[in-house]
Amino acid sequence: MKDDTVYTPSDCFETFPFPERFETDPALEEAGRAYYEFRAALMVKNDEGLTKTYSRFHDPQEQSPDILKLRELHAAMDRAVLDAYDWNDLQPTCEFLLDYEEEDEEEESSGRTRKKPWRYRWPDVLRDEVLARLLALNQQRAEEERLAGQGVREEGVPYKLGRGRKRKGPDAEATLPLGFET
Repeated sequence: MKDDTVYTPSDCFETFPFPERFETDPALEEAGRAYYEFRAALMVKNDEGLTKTYSRFHDPQEQSPDILKLRELHAAMDRAVLDAYDWNDLQPTCEFLLDYEEEDEEEESSGRTRKKPWRYRWPDVLRDEVLARLLALNQQRAEEERLAGQGVREEGVPYKLGRGRKRKGPDAEATLPLGFET
């Protein structure tokens, strides 16, 4: 077995501190639905997959009306999520930022150029603030669960049990956010 980082649902998705009542929040549902449906229609219209669509989304030179609309819908989704957490003080504004700046000596010597890794995303300060708040919320909920007696097996061995999560069993159903069923 390798010791690479592995992301599993029990370690990442199931312990994520989602907003309260996110599964029934009409603003989240509408923002997610509008984005999903527009993106799906755009991909069909242009005969493009997700990779090509998001390459255009992140390209600072791309100014087609459809991509501009996709960016607007993305901003609306960001706003809906922050509002669901009651983080109205945060003003998410995406901008084009380099994901990393790395020069490849081999490319420089051969005269080849590679496209810069632009991303249309939040500035680092805002991203770090949201991540810090999510971490604090996760810690707060874990403490609430501990105090309520959740998250402890009969033998006294702790286990992970997130807010509102059902224990898995043969009758458990898998569902995706925003009402998209598996």
